[in-house]
Amino acid sequence: MGDNKSTYTEDSIKSLDWKQHIRLRPGMYIGKLGDGSSKDDGIYVLIKEIVDNSIDEHMMGYGKTIKIKISNDTVKIRDYGRGIPLGKVIDCVSKINTGGKYDSEAFQKSVGLNGVGTKAVNALSSFFKVESFRDGKVKSSEFEYGNVKNDNNINKSDEKNGTYIEFKPDAEIFKNYHFIPEYLEDQLWNYAFLNSGLTISYNAKKFHSKKGLLDLLERKTDIDSIRYPIIHAKGNDIEFAMTHTNQYGEEYFSFVNGQYTTQGGTHQSAFREAIVKTIREFYKKEFDATDIRASICSSISVRIQEPVFESQTKTKLGSTNISSDGQTVRSFVNDFVKKELDNYLHKNSETSDLLLKRIIQSERERKEIAGIKKLANQRAKKANLHNKKLRDCRIHFNDKKSNSELKNDTMIFITEGDSASGSITKSRNVQTQAVFSLRGKPFNCFGYSKKIVYENEEFNLLQHALNIENGLEELRYNKIIIATDADVDGMHIRLLLLTYFLQFFPDLVKKGHIFILETPLFRVRNKKKTIYCYNNVEKQNAIKNLGNKPEITRFKGLGEISPNEFKEFISDNIKLEPIILREKSRIIDLLTFYMGKNTLERQNFIIDKLRVERDIV
Repeated sequence: MGDNKSTYTEDSIKSLDWKQHIRLRPGMYIGKLGDGSSKDDGIYVLIKEIVDNSIDEHMMGYGKTIKIKISNDTVKIRDYGRGIPLGKVIDCVSKINTGGKYDSEAFQKSVGLNGVGTKAVNALSSFFKVESFRDGKVKSSEFEYGNVKNDNNINKSDEKNGTYIEFKPDAEIFKNYHFIPEYLEDQLWNYAFLNSGLTISYNAKKFHSKKGLLDLLERKTDIDSIRYPIIHAKGNDIEFAMTHTNQYGEEYFSFVNGQYTTQGGTHQSAFREAIVKTIREFYKKEFDATDIRASICSSISVRIQEPVFESQTKTKLGSTNISSDGQTVRSFVNDFVKKELDNYLHKNSETSDLLLKRIIQSERERKEIAGIKKLANQRAKKANLHNKKLRDCRIHFNDKKSNSELKNDTMIFITEGDSASGSITKSRNVQTQAVFSLRGKPFNCFGYSKKIVYENEEFNLLQHALNIENGLEELRYNKIIIATDADVDGMHIRLLLLTYFLQFFPDLVKKGHIFILETPLFRVRNKKKTIYCYNNVEKQNAIKNLGNKPEITRFKGLGEISPNEFKEFISDNIKLEPIILREKSRIIDLLTFYMGKNTLERQNFIIDKLRVERDIV
């Protein structure tokens, strides 16, 4: 064994206090860290953990307003609930497994159950302040990195009851973080849709909903693309809304106790089953389940006591029982959906006729591509995808056995040309980063049916690499990164790929999986220091910083960046620009403008921008 044998003694056993453990293993408490470019990055979870407590107060009948202000790197949240009991303020924000959520009388059907969320925010913040206003008195405390710095006495106050939290995420943990307003607004709209009567103010913008999930679907869908009026039903502890559209794929927005379960769970699975079963029985025909659910856009919300989630970030419900009497989530959802959907279809014959036409159209389209699909799958297998086109990674997003934190880090770079793909392949992290090599420019698929996905070899192989043929449930990578040169050809390739995703797999964009890789345009260096610059302003600042006529290199393409340098840009310091669908954006209008017949406008756009800006979608 030699002298390198490690010792394992009593000294090897370490005991960490609550904040040390959270700071050492933040992923256990808030998921992945990230810099804010992804919807599920930790800085958004920090905000959610605090707002969830305010929502729980509202659900219990206390407080109709939540005020949120975010400026630069500081978050301020004020609710008007009952306020934390003054003698327990410090305990509730700094002692694990301390809180009111364990008292089922004080908090019923709550989002948070483990007494961890606020403590995690405290431990992961360089500054954290809590104030509780209760019955004419106030108690406030301030922390740094989870350590108490100021513990103030209880004083008189004329403020209304409630809680005020202010925090600044620790920049050492959340490196180069920034808040993207669209992500925050989506999150806050969900709170509003699920809590009628609640008004949320975020940087003076109001979020309020009267019609719940009906409002949600009206906001999420292009009203011109829906095939029939939105069906909406609400009962005790359950609500759903649904319609079908002209877009490809299935789209679900599912919630448990106000928590957006982005990865679904038992309630969403039960909802999908209930829709299929009810429609088959109504039309007295055994339609294929995929034809019934094709192009569906829907939402389901349930409220249950003591929900069991599959992680601390609560993105997937694992509960099977919904109440103490043993009723299952499946039966609860199925019974309600069957009754309400069946009644609606019987009472609204025009809607039932339109729904039937949508199902028959999906059935016809599926059969039309069945033969092509079989041949395409054979071609993909014969093409030896994993050796020629795809340099795969070892951990995948859909791998249930992999470490959840690493699964969130999985990404695939889509690039063009051997030199660019070669540089990324040599410098990537083989655990979580894959590379897919395009051969030339992709086909402009605007205006074509989904047959083109199977008829075009590049699209077919890309679809197989991502594993999205049957929806996003088996998606192999959390981030799909378009990595092209910062020139006219590179910009054109980006638009062609975005056209492919928006037209045939819009959920990839809507759910925040598509990104653009930002790489430096210039390298400015002297004998002592090298600075990489992403624009001309940074280049000029670097020249001033280094002085003495530094060497300036303009990277004309990704292939000119050496693997050693590339590693710097795709590891911890990776810069990604998310592709975000703006509110009220219509996919068909976007595709018509960027990829339709208005070629002069498109050419001018490419020349003017030379890089994808978030505003394009």
